Amino acid sequence: MAPRSSALVLLAALAAIIAGARSADPMALQDICVADMETATAAPVDGFPCKPLSAVSDADFFSRAIAAAASTSNPFRVNSTRATVSTFPGLNTLGVSVTRVDMAPGGLNPPHSHPRASELVLVLRGKVLVGFTTSANQLFSKVVGPNELFVVPRGLQHFQLNAGTGDAVFVAMFDSQSPGVVTPTFAMFATQPPMPMEVLTKTFLMGEDEVSAMKSKFAAF
Repeated sequence: MAPRSSALVLLAALAAIIAGARSADPMALQDICVADMETATAAPVDGFPCKPLSAVSDADFFSRAIAAAASTSNPFRVNSTRATVSTFPGLNTLGVSVTRVDMAPGGLNPPHSHPRASELVLVLRGKVLVGFTTSANQLFSKVVGPNELFVVPRGLQHFQLNAGTGDAVFVAMFDSQSPGVVTPTFAMFATQPPMPMEVLTKTFLMGEDEVSAMKSKFAAF
């Protein structure tokens, strides 16, 4: 192989390695780093500070955060119980987290995205329609049953809808200790301070009265 070709191959391989390293949470540099929530700042950068090793116990690696079902008595008839680093300090620097989602009949987990993680959905009970849209506005969706999986790529908008007649439960697994959630309806109609009215009317091709009516539906959340 010519020297120039070898250099190009090496550069391509290096780029692939760097891209892979940047695709998930930063790699830990130690065996364990249980989050020290008492000394954590309000805006942590790439994780929380480590608790002193002498203060770490077995309990730091155990959580019942998603053991119980959450109430679904809300307009969407759905509730998410998260086991992220903020509720499960042992996840700090490990690049994983999980959320339990309980859905009443007809329940909808509205379209949303996770800017820092891909999502793997595992249905435990019922039937759940899971779907996501690409940047080309193509929809991929599937009704998922017990013990079946559906994956949502990082950052793409997606939803879950109870497609059965009874309650449904699924767990969503993430390759980030803090995947984040962006829900477009709330990001447009329930921000503080409010989104400029002109932005909303032009975005949705609505009049101010229609936008105000839409905003009022999200005021209680």
